[in-house]
Amino acid sequence: MFDAGPLYLANVNAPEKILVNQGGTWSGKTYSIMQLLFWYAVTREGFVITVVGESIPNLKKGAYRDAEKIYGKSPELKQYISNWHQTERIIKFHNGSLIEFTSYETEQSAKNGKRDILFVNEANGIPYSIYWQLARRTRFKIILDYNPSAEFWAHEKVIGKDNVKLIISDHRHNLWLSEEDHKAIEDIKNEDEELWRVYARGLTGKISGLIYRNWFVVPEIPEDAKFLARGIDFGFTNDLTDVVDLYIQNGELWVDELISEKGLENEDIYKDLIELDPLSKRKRTVADSSEPKSIKQLERFGLPIEGAEKGPDSIDVGISLLKRYKINVTQRSTNLKKELGSYKWKVDRLTGLPTNTPIDKYNHGCDALRYAAMATLPALAIPKRKHRGRSSTIVQ
Repeated sequence: MFDAGPLYLANVNAPEKILVNQGGTWSGKTYSIMQLLFWYAVTREGFVITVVGESIPNLKKGAYRDAEKIYGKSPELKQYISNWHQTERIIKFHNGSLIEFTSYETEQSAKNGKRDILFVNEANGIPYSIYWQLARRTRFKIILDYNPSAEFWAHEKVIGKDNVKLIISDHRHNLWLSEEDHKAIEDIKNEDEELWRVYARGLTGKISGLIYRNWFVVPEIPEDAKFLARGIDFGFTNDLTDVVDLYIQNGELWVDELISEKGLENEDIYKDLIELDPLSKRKRTVADSSEPKSIKQLERFGLPIEGAEKGPDSIDVGISLLKRYKINVTQRSTNLKKELGSYKWKVDRLTGLPTNTPIDKYNHGCDALRYAAMATLPALAIPKRKHRGRSSTIVQ
């Protein structure tokens, strides 16, 4: 039905019930797993296959989008499908099998329904309690995938147990990447060997020198949290456009990522914001001031937008400010969570120690957050820091 690579074959030939796919960037793990799920749906009658993501928007950008690509490239596959319900995100097959795409916000909601196959996409973004409820209601196969920037519950509670197979992959297993793509991933080693191990080799990271260690994942923003500002970091071809909302409650910051996508025109940003939040025209918005044309255009659309103040020390000051607070990040803030787990100080090649300068990667959501924070939080409260790689006191 489709061209398959070595990662597909590793999964389809594995006899274990639980398959843990740990992979670096562009390893093709999600795409290969979706091919496998289509194969199971076609060859097994009446199978219920559930694909779970940390949020529906995240699924639409990941596993669901891969499913659409596979379907579009395979005339042979199409003849087995009786109906594809886009709104409900359910693919039905003539033999009675189906593939459903969904997410669960609570452990209680995960208790509903049983299935033959469970695929947990980007498992490190989903609480173990939800996975446990889903796994115990799965009969035939459980498949996980994730990018290994840090250890999480899969390493402690799944890997190494009976009937579990760990499959580690990286970009070299993806036969459809260009030579330029492969080279770009390998070149990460020239900047940071720890990140190269994670993103180029799919090995579990223990990243030292992280800038933010004062953040935590929460289900949602509290109803009584006070809105402070919306931050925008512009991108297009190679960089993400990232939009985050910043709130405060009881001396803690609460952050919700609304947009994280490449290729967005300013009109796309405006339309997406209005669709996601009809009150966008009434919310203070602070954006990257190096894009004055974008700011002006969004202002004409009706957004109350301003450029972020920048200076020689603005990045350092903004980081210092954010490190004073406990930062609560919503579960659906997929890209921001990844960035906070990868954004680190540059390492001195001679000493191997963190410097005072952040890397210029994994910072689109972090920059948007910093713009909003610097525009609304009391900058005078920032203490001078002797050691910039260390955390300041967190306001409780």
